[in-house]
Amino acid sequence: MILLKNAVIVTGVSASRGTLGIDGEIITGIWDEAPTIPGAEVIDLEGMLLMAGGIDAHVHFREPGMTWKADIGTESHAAVLGGITSFIDMPNTSPAATSMETIDWKLNRALETSSANYGFHIGATNSNASLIREYIESGMGYKFGGIKVFMGSSTGNMLVDRAEALEDLFRIKGKTILIHSEDESIIKRNLADAKARYGTAVPFEAHPLIRSREACVKSTAKALELAIKHGTRLHILHVSTKEEAEMIREAKRSNPGITAETSANYLWFSDKDYSLMAGKLKCNPAVKSEADREALIEAFKDGTIDTIGSDHAPHLKEEKDRQYLDCPSGLPTIQQSLPAVLTIARRHDIPLTRIASAFSEKAAEIFGIQGRGFLKPGYYADLIAIDPGKEFKVENPAYKCGWSPYEGCRFQGAVEKVWINGSLAVNDGKPVNDYFSSRKEILFRSRSTDSTLT
Repeated sequence: MILLKNAVIVTGVSASRGTLGIDGEIITGIWDEAPTIPGAEVIDLEGMLLMAGGIDAHVHFREPGMTWKADIGTESHAAVLGGITSFIDMPNTSPAATSMETIDWKLNRALETSSANYGFHIGATNSNASLIREYIESGMGYKFGGIKVFMGSSTGNMLVDRAEALEDLFRIKGKTILIHSEDESIIKRNLADAKARYGTAVPFEAHPLIRSREACVKSTAKALELAIKHGTRLHILHVSTKEEAEMIREAKRSNPGITAETSANYLWFSDKDYSLMAGKLKCNPAVKSEADREALIEAFKDGTIDTIGSDHAPHLKEEKDRQYLDCPSGLPTIQQSLPAVLTIARRHDIPLTRIASAFSEKAAEIFGIQGRGFLKPGYYADLIAIDPGKEFKVENPAYKCGWSPYEGCRFQGAVEKVWINGSLAVNDGKPVNDYFSSRKEILFRSRSTDSTLT
């Protein structure tokens, strides 16, 4: 038995001083005053925040097929150092995870190498809606989180662009549809215009004009229309514009199963940073204006944005140093995601309860994650202790690619301790080596009804 006492225990509804108990892998109780339990190990967390471990439902760990950039072992290690105790990896690998065979391969690989609890989304194509529906109806839905639909192309080229295929996918019940939302025809037109103007020397400042606000807004409007029409559980990923936030806020009134994510990237950076950062800020959708950033911060504060996903997407530094047309899109950020948002929250008076909700609780609800994401008796003891006043500069990120767009940034709020399934994985900000066998496969529920998020 372990008692974590004198922490400010933060959940999605409250932040108050108390004591939390762990017995083996499980949270056993939460008390205002520390109980006397003979033989218990007592850890004093005076001055610390205690939260549920982060659940990052949007990562690209590049395995299989792109392991020179990253792999499940290296990136999950970085995730844990950043307070992320569970991840759900995206399907645009090589081969793409569009069938149970590839999901099973990734589960077996994570069992061998992951440092965090692990799960995977299945990918949609123009022709596999019936196969995914069969998996759900046959009871295999516990093996994957959501169904990822690329309505705009990105790394992996998994574009779903047939209208009838989208209709079929949005009719699927029991699982959440996740969308990468950009209109491909608009992007192609904008890219052709940029090439005609600049030739091969397209500046990185053109990225938010090529992957434009119009492309995002048009695609998201289409997705919201389909979700309202079919009653779909829809999760809109990496929201990047003010207009999308406004549309999502309104659409939730018609379909409470609509939820949204943004990343720290869109809350921290703006288009003014391209001139200095060049390829190190190129991601899809593009980081946009300061006005968009401020609108997204407000949408996060008021709950329109439900979750924060890192969209961790590593590429080698030499790949990111190329000219625009040859530079891949994607940023390695999972280790910095939580500290960045803690810093933003302090600056903008965002309550800690919003962070607890967005980093763990809402992801657990949206994807039906069993026994994780909440500080409740009977749940797995996935926990993080944060020193809210500790300032630090980002350096030496733990990614296989060896760099982060946040290098040199100063954050306030450091992850000091991490427990995964009751085992200490990080102590004083440094990894503990003997916890490794404690991480587990995430199990997902499939829902029989889709009218409300329960």
